[in-house]
Amino acid sequence: MAEMNPIPLLEIDRLAVSFGRPGQYADAVREASFSIAQGEKLALVGESGSGKSVTALSILQLHDKRQVSYPSGSIKFQGRELMGLAENELRRIRGRDIAMIFQEPMTSLNPLYTIGDQLLEPLLTHENLSKPAARRRMIELLARTGIPEPDKRFDAYPHMLSGGQRQRVMIAMALACSPKLLIADEPTTALDLTIQAQILELLEDLQKEFSMAVLLITHDLNLVRRFAQRICVMQEGHIVEQAPVAQLFAAPQHPYTQQLLQSQPARLVGPEESAALEGLPALLEASGVNCAFPIKSGFFQRRTGEVRAVDDASLMLRPGETLGLVGESGSGKTTLGMCLLRLQECAGAIRFDGADLSSLSQRQLRPLRRDFQVVFQDPYSSLSPRLTVEQIIGEGLSIHFPQLDKRQRRERIIAIMAEVGLEESMLWRYPHEFSGGQRQRIAIARVAVLEPKLILLDEPTSALDVSVQKQVLELLRRLQQKHGMSYLFITHDLRVIRAMAHRMVVMQNGRIVEAGETEALFAEPKQDYTRMLLQASLLA
Repeated sequence: MAEMNPIPLLEIDRLAVSFGRPGQYADAVREASFSIAQGEKLALVGESGSGKSVTALSILQLHDKRQVSYPSGSIKFQGRELMGLAENELRRIRGRDIAMIFQEPMTSLNPLYTIGDQLLEPLLTHENLSKPAARRRMIELLARTGIPEPDKRFDAYPHMLSGGQRQRVMIAMALACSPKLLIADEPTTALDLTIQAQILELLEDLQKEFSMAVLLITHDLNLVRRFAQRICVMQEGHIVEQAPVAQLFAAPQHPYTQQLLQSQPARLVGPEESAALEGLPALLEASGVNCAFPIKSGFFQRRTGEVRAVDDASLMLRPGETLGLVGESGSGKTTLGMCLLRLQECAGAIRFDGADLSSLSQRQLRPLRRDFQVVFQDPYSSLSPRLTVEQIIGEGLSIHFPQLDKRQRRERIIAIMAEVGLEESMLWRYPHEFSGGQRQRIAIARVAVLEPKLILLDEPTSALDVSVQKQVLELLRRLQQKHGMSYLFITHDLRVIRAMAHRMVVMQNGRIVEAGETEALFAEPKQDYTRMLLQASLLA
């Protein structure tokens, strides 16, 4: 007699999810089917809008019931149908049998309650424990997740913890009742490389310890390769391919999967180009840059100390060169970038194109600002929602090129839009009408239209999908080759730096700990901190 296959822990069959009102529904998930076995690690990958998180939230019926519709499909957990289950029955499953970790812990934790109050909630809801016993268990679990002094952190508020510590709290909360399935929705996206690696190792250890299954939702293919056993690829609400991780990475079958794997940043600068730049004079040169923020305390807010955000930093950047500035959050890289462009008060010598910026007043700096511009991480918050694309791109032209009339300005705007891959018909649209990648192209066009000599790029691709990220990097490279611009590229993504930068600078605790030619640093890092960053990014 043939051995019967065990019932999957979770089985999703032809699930369809729509949002809107009757007669105006938009399909988000279209007949998605997959299963997860007991103790299995399954990754659900795809770009933004592919339906990954919608599918995950549907498992626990967490969508707003007034806006969601499930036209078809089945979701079974341990053979029990969850679709249509009464709310009180679903509450018994949420947190106890199926738990979830969300992408941004700061918005998932209530800022008005202590960490301890929020940690106790699942235990007091699902377990017959006294409050002191629940407190002891949660402090033990906090210690298990690697939070220092867990008894003190228990009484802290969310804003008093770092991003990595908040994510550990969310993991402890999710594991409070020893769930059989953990849904982790982009659990490391907002974290530094080293913290990402720590959280991933923690999830692996806890998954084995609790013998639980994990559904990992992410767009980070490097993370999937390391963590998951099996992978499902989603595109526009459909599961287009699923296979064991090693098999899928070795021989992807679907064109979309092939596109995702090919979207990893490739090296865009060659050694010959780096060598040719070596003899050029410096466009930007800084030495002994220091920036400190005061620590104030007491009723009268007297200065009791200071935090040195940038400590004796020196660097140089040549015309047409890309210099990568890398390090963890709090290392001082963005502060240093702001100091170099005199957007942050600092001490030290800074020279740009022969001018001593450190000796100029803000009024004297204003005419020079056309030559050094900034592209920020989040284009949505850096673009005015009240201005059209034409007004956004043309604003700098009005200030720095007052001699141009309206027709000439529009001609320049249309020309730069074509260069960054935007159509003339988009001139009268507003930022909310564009995708994230298109908004970043608008932000790039806004600074490139001024033909600056230097652009500070502060995490310009971290909020973008991998395929869009690759497009934006290639766009930046084309603009650099055509206009000879220099880039100061700030990021924590070493794959992006490897693709774009001729040279790189590594910062730790406000100090530059290592600098050199990019490929040489990747091949033979001299400092332990650089080696740790490379290992955390899975590039070493």
